[in-house]
Order: sequence, then structure tokens, then C-alpha cells
Amino acid sequence: MATQQQDQNQGKPQRRSGTENRGFASMGEAEQREIARMGGTAVSENREHMAQIGRKGGEASAEARSAASKERQRKREAENASQNR
Repeated sequence: MATQQQDQNQGKPQRRSGTENRGFASMGEAEQREIARMGGTAVSENREHMAQIGRKGGEASAEARSAASKERQRKREAENASQNR
């Protein structure tokens, strides 16, 4: 069932407004494929660089978890010491 808006727009080129004319999803299929192809090429050319970035992120994440764990342990020990007085 066609809406009134669809009836009014029949035969006219569709114009998009607001956020409908922005972003990947608003592009045509061919344009989306071309952009996706370029992205895939860039990733495959920079694989070692991306692996280095991933390792660095993993190390930072592990350090943060370790520091948080040590802080929680320190707080528990301080709490236990104050309860035993």
C-alpha cells in the first residue's frame, strides 16, 4: 500500500535530506563496493603495521588489568588490616 508521500514522489527524482544523504548506507551499491575494495587493499598492504598496533593495544590492556588487580588487592589488604585492629 503506497503512502501519500510515495504517491507525491512518483516520477520525480528522489532527494534526500537531513542524515539520509550522508554515510556509507546512503551510497549506491557500486560506490560502496569501490570503497570497500580500497579498504581491503589498504589493510592487506599494511598487515604488519596493523599487527604491531594490535600488539601494542593488547599490552596496554594487559597492563591496565594488572594494575587494577593490584589496586583491588591492596585495598582488600588495607581493609582486612583495619578490621583486625
